[in-house]
Amino acid sequence: MSDNTEKKSRLCAFWSVLRKPSAKYSLLTLLVVGVFSGIILWGGFNTAMEATNELEFCVSCHEMRDTVYVEYKESIHYNNRTGVRAVCSDCHVPKDWTHKMIRKAQASMEVWGKLTGTIDTPEKFEAKRMKLATSEWARMKASNSAECRNCHSFDAMMSSKQKPKAQKNHARAKEEGKTCIDCHKGIAHLLPAEYVDPEDE
Repeated sequence: MSDNTEKKSRLCAFWSVLRKPSAKYSLLTLLVVGVFSGIILWGGFNTAMEATNELEFCVSCHEMRDTVYVEYKESIHYNNRTGVRAVCSDCHVPKDWTHKMIRKAQASMEVWGKLTGTIDTPEKFEAKRMKLATSEWARMKASNSAECRNCHSFDAMMSSKQKPKAQKNHARAKEEGKTCIDCHKGIAHLLPAEYVDPEDE
């Protein structure tokens, strides 16, 4: 018997076992249990995903609480005249499911930084700030600032209510196809000490 024939035979035997009716439970029972188990598992998974989007979760480690959270609390995204607050996940986690899962997988790798203590002191954090910021700016640029655009869009802006400089800059950005992060770096967090604004060069 050839290898291929033997593999095919084993595969057929495996499928035949799977297709046999259960001697103990009816097909309906198995189906109902399977559906409810799936709902419970999916609900649990989704609840866990949403819990990791909460501000309290994001600042539960001192690396975030003592650095970027302090900066964020001084920003327009934390306190403003309209009372609309954007939390960490609003800016750093995509809304659509596929990209959200990719971002969550990337974030789970960041746990390694927590375990190894790569940014566990203000000095270490500052030393890595430029690398961290550059990585996040690149991610936002690649998504055309999708998270920003969940709340802000050129079409919804009342330019007549903006200051002249903002009107001019937004009109130019729209015309040149720029995205939010091209101009709005450092809006919620301090800019790295090494950062040089391209317009100043």
